[in-house]
Amino acid sequence: MPHVLHPSERERFRLTLNTDGRSHPVENGLAVATLACGLVAFVATFFPAAHMISSWLGTLGFGVGLFSQYISVTTPQRSVNIVGLVASFVGAVLGIAHGGFLPYP
Repeated sequence: MPHVLHPSERERFRLTLNTDGRSHPVENGLAVATLACGLVAFVATFFPAAHMISSWLGTLGFGVGLFSQYISVTTPQRSVNIVGLVASFVGAVLGIAHGGFLPYP
């Protein structure tokens, strides 16, 4: 058991959504798309005139996020999905509260 006393070189930290060692391009793409839609929708809520962007992207991100959560494979994908879902939901709700899906009359 000499490897216990003198551990070999440490593994470098890698930021990845594929913790199972296999590639999941569709699942990763949907998770990142959910996060992107959610972040844009959330940031757009700080500008009441951008209520259409917030409403539409929040609703789109929420729908894509639900499907992405359904087909996700790894825990990091699910974590990214949850952050994107929450941001999308908040963006959609506040966008609707500021004026909804259509421009002001």
